[in-house]
Amino acid sequence: MTDAETLAVYDAKASEYADRFGSPEPDDDLKRFLALLPPNAYVLDLGCGPGQSSAHFRDAGHRPDPVDASAEMVALARKRFDLEARQATFDDLPKLPTYDAIWANFSLLHAPRHKVADYISDCAAALKFQGHFHLGMKTGRGESRDAIGRRYCYFTPKELTAMLMKAGFRVLSKREGAEAGLSKEVSPYIILQAIKHA
Repeated sequence: MTDAETLAVYDAKASEYADRFGSPEPDDDLKRFLALLPPNAYVLDLGCGPGQSSAHFRDAGHRPDPVDASAEMVALARKRFDLEARQATFDDLPKLPTYDAIWANFSLLHAPRHKVADYISDCAAALKFQGHFHLGMKTGRGESRDAIGRRYCYFTPKELTAMLMKAGFRVLSKREGAEAGLSKEVSPYIILQAIKHA
């Protein structure tokens, strides 16, 4: 399930997004995630954007599968990083345990709020036993659009932790902060790293 207005923003601003948030080195959250992975891990980059994280996974010796609902983001990931990125939505997650890890960094927050728990369960189903899951979300309550028209859903840290546990994950770490995004609005967020144990 995708939101046309959100996708239109990302299609229009793909290069701006890549230039603003790109980094030649993995950030601290990605470094912590990399430290958890087995060698040659097959990693789903769910909502890969311009592909920077997948490039870091590849450079670290892993096998990224970068997917995004935005055609322009997929094209940019292919062009800038020579990735085999493909267009797909949250509804296209495999139903069998396929991946060693899933990196969902501020992507599931664009899903309809009532669907997020299902998508987290779908991520668990797509992971192998003891697969690692990274989830970045904005925190708060309800749903709204930002200043440039993107749809967001918000949850409290307690709600997100409960959804992860219900899906069969054990939370390994969490980090909260606040940052300005593409719309320049400062929003609180949480980073959760979890392992599939059921």
